[in-house]
Amino acid sequence: MSTTTFSGAGSAILNRFNEVRRSTVGLCEPLSAEDMMVQSCPEASPVKWHLAHTAWFFEAFVLREFLPGYKLFNPDFPWLFNSYYEGFSAFPEKRLRSSFSRPGLEEIRCYREYVDAAMQRLFEREPEAEALRRIELGANHEEQHQELLLTDILNAFFTNPLRPKYREQESKGARGRLEPVEFTQFEGGLHEAGNAGDGFCFDNEMPRHRVWLEPFALADRLVTCGEYAEFMADGGYRKPELWLSAGWDAVKANGWRAPLYWTESDGARGEHEWSAFTLRGELPPEDLKAVPVSHVSYYEADAYARWAGRRLPTEFEWETAVEGQPIEGNLLDSGNLTPIPSTNLVQNQDGAKHYYGDCWVWTSSAYLGYPGFKPLDGALGEYNGKFMSGQMVLRGGSCVTPARHIRSSYRNFFSPETRWQFSGIRLAT
Repeated sequence: MSTTTFSGAGSAILNRFNEVRRSTVGLCEPLSAEDMMVQSCPEASPVKWHLAHTAWFFEAFVLREFLPGYKLFNPDFPWLFNSYYEGFSAFPEKRLRSSFSRPGLEEIRCYREYVDAAMQRLFEREPEAEALRRIELGANHEEQHQELLLTDILNAFFTNPLRPKYREQESKGARGRLEPVEFTQFEGGLHEAGNAGDGFCFDNEMPRHRVWLEPFALADRLVTCGEYAEFMADGGYRKPELWLSAGWDAVKANGWRAPLYWTESDGARGEHEWSAFTLRGELPPEDLKAVPVSHVSYYEADAYARWAGRRLPTEFEWETAVEGQPIEGNLLDSGNLTPIPSTNLVQNQDGAKHYYGDCWVWTSSAYLGYPGFKPLDGALGEYNGKFMSGQMVLRGGSCVTPARHIRSSYRNFFSPETRWQFSGIRLAT
């Protein structure tokens, strides 16, 4: 990339753009061309598609409108790599993305380079404010796809009979001592929620508004695999009274007996043991106990909380508890690429607990627009708003979320059956 520079907000956005584009390419370094073709479940996408789609975003919403004389790299790409923007163009079914053997990987790499070069020409012209807003949105959009890329590769490697590792290095301390969970008390009353206006946010984080909260308490760490195994051993997956009706239907329909990526085997003493597959390979039973449980659905999180005599926090309780806390924890920048015991995290000088990273936290809040919510104009208005039905909110980021991407007001959302994401459990009372 070129070294175009200029002052002010545009310079910061240029740097962010360049860093994000490099980071995406870096995440692909351990992967072969064949790895990048795999789409192992309907929710996932091939890595090759992620590479193309994140270039498509800048071409579709920035270059075509703000760079005079811009010529499309390929006239078929605007519809071929559209994800779900109905107002922009037609697009292929998501489940068919792994069948896109053409264009080839090299052509997609050329596409990214072509778009990057055009973006540098745009930056040289010192783009207008609306263009800068869209570029910043595009950079944050690509960071979302960095996380999706890693979650999709994990699923692809798990379904491969060879169970390959994305990274060979050992995680930075898989084992740890299981500390008793403690609950931090928070006052009720009138609180404000939503983005406070400092820096970038998505439209679904606005507007800031008031919410009433009763006094509540939030666990100081996530539920661990060892604790979740106790729920399983106590027949958690066989007790319909613990489950929401739709959750129990999902248990029966999908044959759930454990979190996704858990594999059962016979131990040395004949007892059944569970291991968990990660981006660094199989995590053996002796390393699993103190690690935060991950890849559970909202239904499983809710059933566990009920079994434990607790509940899931609302998204506003979580946001109120963490607002003002430093964004520190086991995020993508740590390099672990898998949840780790909380005892292995470096604490702040004031002993503050980490509320970010390891796993996204399921909340009991349905994904809805805030009072006065207004989506972006045009096709970009489809980014978040049209999914505000049948989804649940998750908070806090995961071990594959870039640290600069997450904040206290950030709202992730998935359907309650979703398990392929790094989703976990933090209890509340």
